[in-house]
Amino acid sequence: MSYGQYIREIGRGAEGARNLSRDDACQLYAAMLDGGVPDLELGGIIIGLRVKGESLDEMLGFLAAVDGRINRLDMPQGRVRPVVLPSYNGARKEANLTPLLALLLQRFGVPVLVHGLLEGYGRVTSGLIFRELGIMPTGSSMQAQAMLTEKGLAFLPLTALCPGIHNLLILRSRMGVRNSAHSLVKLINPFDGDAVLVAPATHPDFIELMRGILVDRGDRGLVLRGTEGEPFANPRRRPRLEYVHDGRVDTLFEAEHESLRTLPDLPDAADVASTARWIRRVLDKEISLPKPIANQLACCLYASGYAEDFNQAKAIVAVEATGLLVGGN
Repeated sequence: MSYGQYIREIGRGAEGARNLSRDDACQLYAAMLDGGVPDLELGGIIIGLRVKGESLDEMLGFLAAVDGRINRLDMPQGRVRPVVLPSYNGARKEANLTPLLALLLQRFGVPVLVHGLLEGYGRVTSGLIFRELGIMPTGSSMQAQAMLTEKGLAFLPLTALCPGIHNLLILRSRMGVRNSAHSLVKLINPFDGDAVLVAPATHPDFIELMRGILVDRGDRGLVLRGTEGEPFANPRRRPRLEYVHDGRVDTLFEAEHESLRTLPDLPDAADVASTARWIRRVLDKEISLPKPIANQLACCLYASGYAEDFNQAKAIVAVEATGLLVGGN
């Protein structure tokens, strides 16, 4: 395969570049995932896409290539849909509360798969926090399947989920810029069935792109502006929470534009030990659950089918967390 033709299309700068068709994008990304693109051409493709920006069709083609190379999981038994939490950014300024959301869902009997990185390259990853909480990463999709059956919660490292995209993701340390893989990993749903993907984005443009991808594919998901790119709602100020299903988008909660009337009691620092200690205290009902995370929990219970409708989901969370919420309405 000649990769010069692709570079000629996408490498003409922000104004002159052309978007790839969905089929061409799938073929190209398949070669990238399989390690078949030489380093020189691979660097040119990554930089070309970085300058141009990925189109919806390109991302759909890339994701189709990823779908064909991930180690898949069977749907858990039961009527409740599993929730998938892609955790790739980690924490730098704010505590990473993705493990808290996962553990809360587990308490309700909702199967939860968290996939992400073990090492955060200077950031605090969910994998490190889970380890501090006594939840070890699984080494394969088979182990993750067994853990979901036994415990209802599993953390699956990207190296075990899809080695090819992991190799593209870590190129950031060599090239100094993010690439398409950083968005694609947040759209991976490994289940063969109707799971709920919580899709976080950092920038508004990527929120629109993720929404369009889920709608086009007919997938089920919860789209939000993640906290530092992680899939949990900002505990100080709730983001817009959108539920994508059956090819349409429902806004379950609008974004809050002012800080909460009563600020929640949050971890003193973003390190692993402080975050894990704070999560234990929330789960032990020693300190309050921030209202934005309770709102997101209700969204997940509704999308998973745990509750029959959204009002019931909100009522369930309100009853279960009576006296544990802080932050107003």
